Formats: sequence, C-alpha cells, structure tokens
Amino acid sequence: MMGRRNWLGAGGLLLAFPALALAGAARAMRLVTAHLPPLVHDNGPPGALQELVDELCRRAGLRPATQFVPWRRALFLATSMPATAIYPLTRLPEREKQYCWLVPLYEENYVLLAVRGQLLPVDAMKNKRIALLRGAAQGVALRELGFSRLVEAASIDEVHRFLLGGMADAAFGERRIIAASLERRRAADGQFETSPPLSSTTAWLAGSLDFDERDIALFQRAWDSMRADGSQRRILLKHKLS
Repeated sequence: MMGRRNWLGAGGLLLAFPALALAGAARAMRLVTAHLPPLVHDNGPPGALQELVDELCRRAGLRPATQFVPWRRALFLATSMPATAIYPLTRLPEREKQYCWLVPLYEENYVLLAVRGQLLPVDAMKNKRIALLRGAAQGVALRELGFSRLVEAASIDEVHRFLLGGMADAAFGERRIIAASLERRRAADGQFETSPPLSSTTAWLAGSLDFDERDIALFQRAWDSMRADGSQRRILLKHKLS
C-alpha cells in the first residue's frame, strides 16, 4: 500500500505540473524574441503575443526566462542552443527542418508602406529600395515576387528610419507592426499608405530541434485549453488583433 500511495502522489504531481512528465527540452526551455511592438515589447506592458505565450507556458507548468535580442540573433540562438524556443517565427518550407514547431500563434499580413503618393502598383515597385528586418523570412518572399533591392535593418525602428530618412523607397513588414512603429514616431495621419497584403503567413512558437513529440503535445494541450475557454480570443481582442 505504501508503494501505491507513493505512486499516486507522484502521479498527482505530474497532473499538477505537466512539464514534470516530460523528459524533453520543454522542462529546461528558455525563450528568445525581439522587440516587435505591438506584438512583443521588451519594456512596459506586454504585447499580445507575449501574453499568449506567457499564458501558454503557465498552463503547461513552465516558467521560462525570456531574452530580448536582435531578430537575427534570436534565429541563431534557436538553431544553435539547446532547449531554446523562439517567437513569433514565420513557418516556411525552407525552415521546416530547422525548428520543432510547437503552436501557431497569429496570422500575419505583410504589406508595403510608402509616403503617400509614392506607393506604385506592385510591379512598378520591384525596382525600388525596400527596407525590411534583417533575417526576416519575408526577404525570400520578396525575392520570389521579383524584388531585388532589399535594404536590411537591425530593428523595426531602423526599418522606418531608413524609410523616413530617404534611404529606402518603401518598407515591407507585418501590417500591425508597421502601424505601431509609425504611431510611436507620431507620423502624421495620412502621410503614409500601405499596399494590400502581398503575403499572409502564420507566426509560431517554435523550438530548437531537441524539443520532441512530448513537448509538442504539452504545448498543444495548453493551447487547446486556451481556445476552449476563450482566453486566446480575449487576449487578441484586448490588443485589437481579432
């Protein structure tokens, strides 16, 4: 009977803290991301995707530390360091085998942004200088569409400094991130215009390759519970993303 009680006690702990049931990387994971307001903030109130990931980890019984770094470094860390998860990461065929894909977080829409009157039809913009975040997967999408003069920047703010300073003819990025960056810079209403989305993708929470099927199942259960009780939608609505 004593052995049975011990077993039941251990089982209770595993039910209360599902991460303890894992032998995979989730138990020791850390998060890497970049400053991408309004989705992710490295200071002040958390962005929408931070809230989603924080709640996801809480339900999974995890309390990972988060490191904010330039996006290109975040990509490097998630492909070179063990037990490292990254978000928001666009899932593309060329990345498929570089990461363990944990949970889809958010549908992204990528647009061109230019000073009003200088945004031309897409075909006419292909020989223009287009600023975008260094290491962003959208550079591949732009090249496939025929854009060749890409100007890479270290941060979203630098993307828009290039645009506002005349070092680029247009910027390319996620629609809500672009809007937030211009809003912080107090750009005049109506000074800029955006194209219809040129591409739509899904941003994921992804892990280094030492995450396994048990880790995926853990996060998927947490995500399913957030969707079932409406908390995922409430977070997106709070940030006007749904």
